[in-house]
Amino acid sequence: MRPIQLIILLVAGAAAAGAGLIATRIGSRDTVAPQQVAAQPVAPPIDLEDVLVAAKDIGIGKGVEADSLVWKPWPKDGLNDGYIQRASEPDAVSDLKGMLARTPILAGEPIRKAKLVRSDRGFLSAVLPEGMRAVAVRVNAASTAGGFILPEDRVDILLVRQKDANEAVAETILTDVRVLAIDQSVQQTGDDKQPSIVAQNTATLELTPDQTELVTQAQQIGSISLALRPLVDANQPASRQRKPTGIAVVKFGVVSRVTAQQAP
Repeated sequence: MRPIQLIILLVAGAAAAGAGLIATRIGSRDTVAPQQVAAQPVAPPIDLEDVLVAAKDIGIGKGVEADSLVWKPWPKDGLNDGYIQRASEPDAVSDLKGMLARTPILAGEPIRKAKLVRSDRGFLSAVLPEGMRAVAVRVNAASTAGGFILPEDRVDILLVRQKDANEAVAETILTDVRVLAIDQSVQQTGDDKQPSIVAQNTATLELTPDQTELVTQAQQIGSISLALRPLVDANQPASRQRKPTGIAVVKFGVVSRVTAQQAP
């Protein structure tokens, strides 16, 4: 064999050996076991209970219909004693049908029997807090903020009376009074057929017995106007609110002044 042939064979063998060594190392890298990933803790299951909730908004005084109520799963840890549960009252939807809402109920809010009253009973008497009275006063659109005063609003009561033949005076006799109901009608006006709310003749107010006497006397002296209060006034301390000064009553030539406390 020629020397050149021997050298070629030796080079080829060395190259083959090197290639085999490289292939062996690459194969060993591919077979390395992947690192183990720590298992994440599994959250415990949440215990749920079907609770009766409002399927849509139910306004004050509105009747409860079958489509107004729906069963929804609720976490047992968040259950309240007043919630209606399917496990204990499976026929609640049919049992509550026809009842009236004492206070507004929002869609998705759990139903509580304390917020409902039977339609065959006096609704207004059920809405009134203990010790309070419902009193109707004569009003008109001009004396009810143009008809924008609605139930659950808070108002000041003003007495407008003639001081003499040429002068009329107005005086605030009560402040921060709750409106229970307002006599209104809905009318279609214009070509666009958009409904408009028109105030009528009566507003029903929540008053204490003393305030009831004051307002009744005021209606005999002059006319009543209602001034709408902003919602933010409900968070103001009572000391910042104006106290009523009362009204003067003349009987047999004797002038006396009648006052009342603010509405709670």
